[in-house]
Amino acid sequence: MVKINSQLKKIGISAKESAAEFLRFESTSRNNALLKIADEILVRKNEIIAANNCDVNNAISSGLSPSLIGRMKLDESSIKKISEDIVRISQLKESVGIKFDKKMLPNGLEVSKIRVPIGVIGVIYESRPNVTVDISAICIKSSNSVILRGGSDAFNSNSLLSEIIRNSIDLSGLPKNIVQFVPDTNREIVNQMLSMNKYIDLMVPRGGSDLIKYVSEKATMPSITGGIGVCHIYVDSIADISMAVSIVDNAKTSNPYVCNAVDTVILHKDIASEFLDMLLKQLSDKNVKFKCDVDSINILKRNYKIGDYIFEADESDWGKEFLGLTLAVKIVDSFDSAVSHIQNFGSGHSECIITEISQNGERFLRQIDASAVFLNSSTRFNDGAELGLGAEVAISTNKIHARGPMGPDELTSYKWIIQGDGQIRE
Repeated sequence: MVKINSQLKKIGISAKESAAEFLRFESTSRNNALLKIADEILVRKNEIIAANNCDVNNAISSGLSPSLIGRMKLDESSIKKISEDIVRISQLKESVGIKFDKKMLPNGLEVSKIRVPIGVIGVIYESRPNVTVDISAICIKSSNSVILRGGSDAFNSNSLLSEIIRNSIDLSGLPKNIVQFVPDTNREIVNQMLSMNKYIDLMVPRGGSDLIKYVSEKATMPSITGGIGVCHIYVDSIADISMAVSIVDNAKTSNPYVCNAVDTVILHKDIASEFLDMLLKQLSDKNVKFKCDVDSINILKRNYKIGDYIFEADESDWGKEFLGLTLAVKIVDSFDSAVSHIQNFGSGHSECIITEISQNGERFLRQIDASAVFLNSSTRFNDGAELGLGAEVAISTNKIHARGPMGPDELTSYKWIIQGDGQIRE
């Protein structure tokens, strides 16, 4: 049995109490608090940048990978976007308190369901300080309490952001312990949080595959599986090649460090040569490294030197989330072969087909099992803000309760409401 330290237990008790108290407040109070947070983040942007610079410099000194450093970096532009996302969340339609499935039974009972918050959300995350704000905002919008445990790499950024959030909540008249930040980066804290099913109703891991696997195996409460994005784009035998190159470029290079970036491009043999020539020309100055199967190597070696930035793929490259400027390339001889490859190596996150054959597009959308499936559009759209949620708690690859970007709606459940005038069961 894992022993929970007194500080963490106190946080758990406060979160549970605050979640119950939070139910007293109407949507106007929640939205006003969100707008206050959005304003304060802009007002204190210089402090945030200074704290973040400290984290980034420490990360560079400790040899943290460029992909993780890229994820943790905040600047004036990204802070402005964080603030704008909070405003968008405040403007979303309300979920909590909405009645649905209303019906009248033959005995006169009026039966309906009503949306309710899950309760207390626990979040364990790594090197992205924007997660502190995104998840806090979504939890406030959906009337949930949240316990945040960020990684040591972004500790200064996360500490300051959580302080700004809590102060804004307090000034708005809401119980400030609806958002709490665990000020301890000891890894044992993770084990303790995962044993706190008495206080935490849902655990959300945001990080690499090791963290997500660990949480799914050790959590004593329900947890969300997601964030591992082995994403494919299949370019079909008849496709707009120029559009396909543009989509692959966007899905790989616009932000290569995120879970919805493409990892493997699958090419039908009929368009492979033309596509590869156009793609390599477009990406020539973007430092992309290619891991290619034998068929694509044979095409590329006619005009390109193998070994500079073009390498032969090995079996481990299929099904790998690169989280950087590496793109695997595979050539297939049929639509069915492409689907089979994705079914074998995909993580159920984001999958795309680029085609002008409507039947193949429809089959792909129907057959591919993923949280988001795309037709002629970039995998980078599998994102809460891009899909109209403002932000997301996580991108879930679960098949039960929530799938894809999790916004306020996905942090609710429902209860039955039965209203009568004296009916008894016979």
